[in-house]
Amino acid sequence: MSIIKTSVGRRTFLKTSVAAGGGMILGFSWLASCQSKTEEEILAMPEEWFEINSYLKIGDNGVVTIYAPNPEFGQNVRTSMPMLIAEELDLDWKKVMLEQAPYHKDKYGRQFTGGSRGIMTRWEPLRMAGASARAMLIAAAAQQWGIEADEITSADGFLHHSDGEQKLSYGEIASLAATMTVPDEVKLKEVKDFKIIGKSHKNIDGKDIVTGKPMFGLDYKTDQMLVAMVAHPPAFGMTLDQVDGNEVKSMPGIKDVVTIKSYKDDFVKAGFDTNAFPEVVAIVGSSTWEVMQAKKKLNVKWKPFEEYIETVKGWSGESQRSVPAGLESTARHREQMEELAKTPGRVVRKDGDPDQAFANAAQVIERTYSAPFLAHNCMEPMNSFAHFQEGKLKIATPIQIPSSIVPTLVSSLGVPEENIEMDMTRMGGGFGRRAYGHYVVEAALISKTVGSPIKLVYTREDDMTNGIYRPTYHATYRAALDESGNLTALHVKAGGIPESPLFANRFPAGALDHYLAEDWSIDSNITIGAFRAPRSNFMAGAEQSFLDEVAEAAGKDPIQFRLDLLKRAAENPVGERNDYDAERYAGVLELVREKSGWGKEGSPKNRGVSAYFCHSTYAAHVLDLSLEEGKPVVERVCCAIDCGVVVNPDAATNMAEGAIVDGIGNALYGELTFKDGVPEKKNFDQYRMIRMGEAPKVIDVHFVQNEIDPTGMGEPPFPPIFGAIANAMYKATDKRHYHQPFLGSDRVIG
Repeated sequence: MSIIKTSVGRRTFLKTSVAAGGGMILGFSWLASCQSKTEEEILAMPEEWFEINSYLKIGDNGVVTIYAPNPEFGQNVRTSMPMLIAEELDLDWKKVMLEQAPYHKDKYGRQFTGGSRGIMTRWEPLRMAGASARAMLIAAAAQQWGIEADEITSADGFLHHSDGEQKLSYGEIASLAATMTVPDEVKLKEVKDFKIIGKSHKNIDGKDIVTGKPMFGLDYKTDQMLVAMVAHPPAFGMTLDQVDGNEVKSMPGIKDVVTIKSYKDDFVKAGFDTNAFPEVVAIVGSSTWEVMQAKKKLNVKWKPFEEYIETVKGWSGESQRSVPAGLESTARHREQMEELAKTPGRVVRKDGDPDQAFANAAQVIERTYSAPFLAHNCMEPMNSFAHFQEGKLKIATPIQIPSSIVPTLVSSLGVPEENIEMDMTRMGGGFGRRAYGHYVVEAALISKTVGSPIKLVYTREDDMTNGIYRPTYHATYRAALDESGNLTALHVKAGGIPESPLFANRFPAGALDHYLAEDWSIDSNITIGAFRAPRSNFMAGAEQSFLDEVAEAAGKDPIQFRLDLLKRAAENPVGERNDYDAERYAGVLELVREKSGWGKEGSPKNRGVSAYFCHSTYAAHVLDLSLEEGKPVVERVCCAIDCGVVVNPDAATNMAEGAIVDGIGNALYGELTFKDGVPEKKNFDQYRMIRMGEAPKVIDVHFVQNEIDPTGMGEPPFPPIFGAIANAMYKATDKRHYHQPFLGSDRVIG
């Protein structure tokens, strides 16, 4: 049983208590919720609520409500996170309800969904909040009964006296508990004692989603609300020249045409202030249809912009970013990457003497891999409600990091932060795209300019052509083998537009005496941003495809080849900066080998393996594939994951399944190309996505059982699927695939 100091912020506790102006607020980070309010059909609502802290309140009938401050876009944190609180609070899961909290940094800390860090970073704080509330309830009961606290136990929302005769519901003692002092430290349960954590619980919003209840940003409505859409330049490298909105203003339902500029000239952008087109034209009207028709008639001219340098304030301080002029094209991008890949890169890591090892090699294998820009294509396009009135701003929007956009709103609108109220709606997809909240700023500026509440809506074409894509990448791998087929050296040189995808200290770094990693990048005016498992989503496919080919050249089984390298990394690692645990890495390979029946008699012939480490989690896949009329059909994917303690197996399995399907689709078809700065694919009739019938027929997900604190889950199963399908396709066709997408259209392979 671990003991945690609740005063990891006693100063924070005092500060937030004062800021809240009353009540008791624990200075613990943030919580999420339990059950949705459909429980009202079963449980009578309390006549009175007692606020235990800023995240939790207990009704006089024992019903518990937990506020959910983190945004949700499908990873099911609105179920999994409250399980942490309910576990330590010893609640009856059926007596817990949910309320979505608004943005409030003092009450809820960093309300951030992304980077697969939700459960990982809140594992202790959320449990601490539940355990602290439980301790306060016990203290209240001890005072009322006149006994010592250690004579009281808790279970299912009740407190029990050790005499076995007296008991109190949490609701009966909640009013007194709310007056108790926050304990200095609390005991957290051991994993073996969990009753809620580790058990599957269904998505609390599932019924509302499938029955179409209004919960997404696009569903948001208020009285007198107008609809707005924006027109942005048709090509990257262009900006607004002039606009004539007179004709459009006379069209039915159109209220106004305005020009807005997202940032003030002296504003220093932060990392999530990425915006390809900060100056746009907005059309405002009574209905979506009327505004869409008016947008087609808008008379606007655009012009090329000059190269410029901008300052960006990131997590590690300020840096300069060069934004070149010109209209970029995919054909030229490929030429640039191939040219730069032939020149020496920036040495990021060097172990041993790679040059000598390659000079002495009996065989050298060299392969080059590439991947295109990718669009996020969230099912719900970008949108935001905004109402600026009398110096105050009300926002309702689907956004992953609400705190990231607040400084921008303060600057652009000239309002103090305390005058900004933000509700977070459920997101119809995120994948990193909704971390960039320029659409929120646009909505706020439009509302301020026209003097009305508005809802800004992007069309699919707006969304796909507005930037913030997965970058285009390029990597060259070289391997040196001795006469016995042993891998003696590895060299990787990776780059991209406009960033490099290289992770120099990941496997197989640390498993070889001689290792060299170099990177490079090319500036671009095409804006990029986080895309599910950033950079890893390319490097995993390239690395794992290459290791498979090296294993074949060495005459070794692909899984055993990897395990041999990991054994070396575990027993006698090279270097001190290796950022993976070789034994845990090997563990998922061994588990997927067992569960897939790898190498056993009668096992499928066309199968590929791939494993990768990212977001502190280890994932491995074995993918079985067949060909039907020359097209690949994924028969089965066996997946093994080590993400520490699995809080909600049902949700974790869903995330793995979604990542696998998403990865297969992107590997086979995902591609966004440009010609003279113009995206050549603007909707789903051109941008090929995976279809229902192309999903794997079977997906088996297995978790390594351990008691390690939870790590990432939403992103880690995504990167290795690229290599798994590439390796399986090789087995089926005897052809290696080096450049994504592997199909790109409906053409056959083989």
